[in-house]
Amino acid sequence: MARRLRPVELDFVGSAPLRLVFSAEATASPQAVYRALAEDLPGWPAWFTAVRSATPTHGGAGREVRLRGGVLFAETILATEPGERYAYRVDETNAPGLSALLEEWRITPAGSGTHVQWTFAADAPAAVRALLQIGRAGLGASFRGAVRNLDRRLARSAAQ
Repeated sequence: MARRLRPVELDFVGSAPLRLVFSAEATASPQAVYRALAEDLPGWPAWFTAVRSATPTHGGAGREVRLRGGVLFAETILATEPGERYAYRVDETNAPGLSALLEEWRITPAGSGTHVQWTFAADAPAAVRALLQIGRAGLGASFRGAVRNLDRRLARSAAQ
């Protein structure tokens, strides 16, 4: 059963009790990476293997994301800055223990490609925060694999 989380705003990305920040490089342009993140939600499962489905909701102001393993997130999109930033907060989830969650993707030019930074900003009881810290390496590996997959996908699309 989904539980409602505490609504947070963009400033939470800097003030959350738990902030996990990961980064990776892509050869695709910042605009192409942004389009894949913000405009091609149904395409997420093709490159982010943890995602089973991603669907726009509320006329594009929200998303419903289902992860493999059954976790569900109902989200509100908070920032859409083409080629720069995409951020959303989780309003409802069936994942236990979380009280607030915001994710921010920062996209910046890097040489002839793109630097992608993902911040997972959360609030939860101390025990849940400790578990998330323990799982940090796995989250980071999942993120880096997703960026590699996305980069390959965008390269194939550009070649066609």
